[in-house]
Amino acid sequence: MTELLQKVRIIDPVSGIDQIADVLIADGQIQAIAATISDISTDTQVRNCQGLILGTGLIDLYSHSGEPGFEERETFSSLLQAAAAGGFTRIGILPDTSPSIDNPALVAQLQNIRNISPLHPRTPAPLLHIWGAITLDVEGKQMTELADLAAAGVVGFTDSHPLDNFGLLRRVLEYVQPLGKPIAFWPCDRQLTANGVIREGADALRFGLPPIPASAETTAIAALLELVAASGNSQVHIMRVSTARSVELIASAKAAGLPITASTTWMHLLLDTTAVKSYDTSLHLDPPLGTPSDLKALRAGVRTGVIDAIAIDHAPYTYEEKVQAFAEAPTGAIGYELALPLLWQNLVETGELTALELWQALSKNPAECIGQKLNTIQPQQTAELTLFDPQQTWKVERKNLHTLSSNTPWLGKELQGRVVQIWC
Repeated sequence: MTELLQKVRIIDPVSGIDQIADVLIADGQIQAIAATISDISTDTQVRNCQGLILGTGLIDLYSHSGEPGFEERETFSSLLQAAAAGGFTRIGILPDTSPSIDNPALVAQLQNIRNISPLHPRTPAPLLHIWGAITLDVEGKQMTELADLAAAGVVGFTDSHPLDNFGLLRRVLEYVQPLGKPIAFWPCDRQLTANGVIREGADALRFGLPPIPASAETTAIAALLELVAASGNSQVHIMRVSTARSVELIASAKAAGLPITASTTWMHLLLDTTAVKSYDTSLHLDPPLGTPSDLKALRAGVRTGVIDAIAIDHAPYTYEEKVQAFAEAPTGAIGYELALPLLWQNLVETGELTALELWQALSKNPAECIGQKLNTIQPQQTAELTLFDPQQTWKVERKNLHTLSSNTPWLGKELQGRVVQIWC
């Protein structure tokens, strides 16, 4: 099919272009870009795109899948549909499934999912990237066969859980170097976390919830950075950054030339501890929401590039799992279909980030964090694109979501902005 997008706003973080133009797409390839395109065939589908955004495809570094093991939360089919509906053309799946992704046989099985998951005929399935586990059963005890997992095609290695065995961590950094794959760590000291559920501060006292000190994250980051500095050239990604002090530590490490990248999650850029007053269990996150000063520092970190990428960390749970006391409910929230509209309205429309800065953190930079490249929006390039309408309003209801779960604090609320189409 040939499509002409007229007067669309092109956001291309690869080339740094933000312009309005006509774009002609045919057979999955960009054919032409010009101020006005009039020489088209009679079977071309013409779409008036005034007010719409055409950007490079969004890329999610890491999220959770229910399947295998917890299909009542999410299947691969629903996961891919939710990701596509949210504008994502590539998504990373964490290995903490059941069974965990710690062997090449399971990796090979999951690599076929994209080809068999049924999506709407006009909606291509996002590319599925699989993270291999660092340790068997993601238990943090015995290292997996990293070389075999790399050969099987994993995008990188992570346990998605804090790894507190520094002797093992040091060995992993050495073993992964010749494999040419990134390794992602979530720095967190579980002894300092204890039974906490909210960031330490005035709001923790006000709401009567057990606190988690910022040092639970920062001490683990400091230790990790020391090991990275001693290990050489391992490609290390720091996941789920959530405190102001963490941003400072990462900035200093980057200035010193350490080979690291970092990400925070979309919810940590939108909400802080004040939101927990609702006791909505969808706000029970790990790491917890930061204080207002943490949120400010994270936004600044994205703007300056200290925080390379915004991850979705989509974590689906059933209604029954989340209907518990705040401290007892499992941690996490869905995000694929909500992230772009909410980030656009709260960061771009308010002027905190430019459209290019947001798209860079959701598209170009995540690709680079896993050693991949993204095509620029130019003629003769493969169309890996997201078309977004920032003005379309819709209500977050079960019937309007493609994911099987609805654990989000925005449930029942009206949002502005929705993805129209993706190409990948």
